[in-house]
Amino acid sequence: MHTDTERCVRAVQSKDARFDGWFFTAVLTTRIYCRPSCPAVPPKVKNMTFLPSAAACQQAGFRACKRCRPDTSPGSPEWNARADAVARAMRLIQDGVVDREGVPGLAGRLGYSTRQVERQLNAELGAGPLALARAQRAQTARLLIETSELPMGDVAFAAGFSSIRTFNETVREVFALAPSELRERAVQAGRGRNAPPRIPGTISLRLPFRTPLNPDNLFGHLAATAVPGVEEWRDGAYRRTLRLPYGTGVVALTPQPDHIGCRLALTDLRDLTIAISRCRWMLDLDADPEAVDEQLRSDPLLAPLVDKAPGRRVPRTVDAAEFAVRAVLGQQVSTAAARTHAARLVAAYGEPVEDPLGGLTHLFPSPQALAGLDPESLALPRSRRATLTTLVSALADGSLPLGFDSDWEAARAQLAALPGFGPWTTEVIAMRALGDPDAFLPSDLGVRRAAQGLGLPSTPSALTARAAGWRPWRAYAVQYLWATDSHPINHLPA
Repeated sequence: MHTDTERCVRAVQSKDARFDGWFFTAVLTTRIYCRPSCPAVPPKVKNMTFLPSAAACQQAGFRACKRCRPDTSPGSPEWNARADAVARAMRLIQDGVVDREGVPGLAGRLGYSTRQVERQLNAELGAGPLALARAQRAQTARLLIETSELPMGDVAFAAGFSSIRTFNETVREVFALAPSELRERAVQAGRGRNAPPRIPGTISLRLPFRTPLNPDNLFGHLAATAVPGVEEWRDGAYRRTLRLPYGTGVVALTPQPDHIGCRLALTDLRDLTIAISRCRWMLDLDADPEAVDEQLRSDPLLAPLVDKAPGRRVPRTVDAAEFAVRAVLGQQVSTAAARTHAARLVAAYGEPVEDPLGGLTHLFPSPQALAGLDPESLALPRSRRATLTTLVSALADGSLPLGFDSDWEAARAQLAALPGFGPWTTEVIAMRALGDPDAFLPSDLGVRRAAQGLGLPSTPSALTARAAGWRPWRAYAVQYLWATDSHPINHLPA
C-alpha cells in the first residue's frame, strides 16, 4: 500500500487509525517516522515519504515518533492473510526465529536460500531479516523499559541484544533517547500509575488491535473449550500455560474496550517477544475487521449478522500441534467430552508448572511425550485411537510440520492423507492452528443449522458455492454463523 501515495496522504491527513501498521509516514525534514493516525499536525505533503515497515524507516535513518509510538501499532494484517514466502517469513521473524537460528535458519524453514529470502523481504518491506529482527528487539526493549522495573542489563538480555553497548546504541538510534530517559518519560507520563498493580515476577502490557473487536466469540470459545490444568477463565481473564523456546510461561489475557490486557509470568525473559507474538496470533489481533466485514456484508443474508456484532475474530491457538491433537479428541463428541479426553492426557503426560496466581498445573503434552502413550488407555473408539496415534507419531518425528508458518495447502494435503482425517478436521486445523482466513466448514452441524435459519443453502456443496462470494474471509463467516447459536462458545463467561 505504501506505493499508493495519494491514498497514504489521505489516510495521514484524516488521521485514520485503520491504516496503522499498513504503512509508516517518514518525515524528511524532522527525520521522524509516525503511524498514519499520529495526533500531531500532518507535515506538508512534499515532506512525506511512505515506507512499508518500521524496520525500513529505521534502516533509512528515521527515528520513532515520541508521540504516536509507531513501533507499538498493530502489525500488518497482510502477514496473517497470506501464505507466500514473505508472509511466512514475517510470522517466523515475529516468533523470534532469526534471533534463535539466524538468517540461515529462517531460510531453511522456508525452503529458500538466504539470498532469496533477503531479496524478497527487501523488495516488499524495504528491509532484510536482520533489520526486521532488530526493529522487533527495539520494540521489546521499549516495552520492558517502560512497563517493568527490570535493571537495564536484564532488559537488554530479555530483548535479545548481544551486549549492553548494542542495546544502548539501538535504543538511542531508534527512539532518540537513552534507555534511562525512556523509563523516566514513562514515569512522568503516569503510565505506571495508570497500569494495573505490578505483581512480582510478572510483566503487564497492553496488546493493541484494530477496532472493532467483538470479544464474545473470541474469549467465549477459548473459555468454553479450556482444558483443565492448561487453561482457565479466572477473574475476567483467559489464562493458559505456554511452552516456549527457552522456558515456560503463564499468560492472563483480559478484554478491554481499546486493548487486550496481558500479564505474563515467564521462567526466561528471552521468551517475552515470542510470548507476545503467540498471544497476538491466538487472539487474531492483527486482523483488519473493516476489510473482513465489508466483504461479508456484500451477502445480504449475512449482512445482518455482521451489522449486529461487527469485528469478530477467529480464535486460534498458541501451539498448532496441541490443537491438532485436540481436534482429533473433539471428533464427533461434545465440547465437554473433548475437554475430558484432553484433561486425561494432560494429567498423564503433561509437564507440571507452577501457577501461584491461579489454578493452572500443566503444559499440554508435547507430541514427543504423547508418542509413548498406550492406545488401549484411551477411552476412545478404536478407529479414533488409530487416528490419534498416527497423528502424534507424524508430529513427533517431524514428518508433519504444523505451525503458523506452514504452507496451508501442503499442510492440508498431508493432514488429509492421515487415517480418520476428513474435511471437517482438516479445515478446523487450517482455520485455528494454521491461521488460514479462508478455511471453511460447510459440513459443520452448527454452520449448516445457521445457514438454514438465514435462508442460505444448507448442504455442504451448495453452501460452498454460495460462500465463494465471502472469500478470502470464509473463516470469519464461520464465526458469524456459529454466533447465531446459544452455545457457551459465543458468550463471555459470567
